[in-house]
Amino acid sequence: MIEVKDIHKKFGQNKVLEGIDLTIDTKGIFAVLGPNGSGKTTLIKSILGMVIPDKGSIHLDGKAIQGEWNYRNNIDYLPQIANFPGNLSVQELINMIKDLRSNKNADDQRLIELFRLEPFLNKKLSNLSGGTKQKVNLVLTFMFDSQLIILDEPTTGLDPIAHIRLKQLINEEKAKGKTILITSHIMSFVEEISDQIVFILEGKIYFKGTIPELKSKTNESDFEHAIASILTASYA
Repeated sequence: MIEVKDIHKKFGQNKVLEGIDLTIDTKGIFAVLGPNGSGKTTLIKSILGMVIPDKGSIHLDGKAIQGEWNYRNNIDYLPQIANFPGNLSVQELINMIKDLRSNKNADDQRLIELFRLEPFLNKKLSNLSGGTKQKVNLVLTFMFDSQLIILDEPTTGLDPIAHIRLKQLINEEKAKGKTILITSHIMSFVEEISDQIVFILEGKIYFKGTIPELKSKTNESDFEHAIASILTASYA
């Protein structure tokens, strides 16, 4: 369970989160949406302990994360931008991450085959295309069996086949009873896989619920138009 209470965060004079309250106490796929600068990435990084809130508390499975770090061993995280050491090969990077998380079993071979990375295992990361780096990023994320998975723009750079396999993989992890948080600007992807939407606007939770509930709230029959309706109202 994730419980966020009254989280505030500002960078300089820029208020990014203003009293965020969010409880996720069920398993499934939750899309964290919002325009650029809305605070969704800051919220995710606060849950990961990468950003320290100015005020408020975050609990995972009933335990406060402030001052802790071991809880991260139970989270799999895919960052939006994969900044890999360019001098390492793909296989060397996978082995290094496995060594860092040696307390957990790694299912890397299945994922390497899923994303067709066998021809790239001995290639330097600096020589890979952006899409291939994203596939490596996905292998590193999903090869450990954690109950909480956080994916920040997971479809970036993926070709159509890899996109389909990613959706299959996410649904397989959901079927295992996991909680998955996803940020994405691809509304068709969000609509296809999400159980619930968490929409952040100007540092606050504007909506949390299902896509049909969002459509009802905005009186829109189309998901993209429902999102656009929220943004249009906020800029009015």
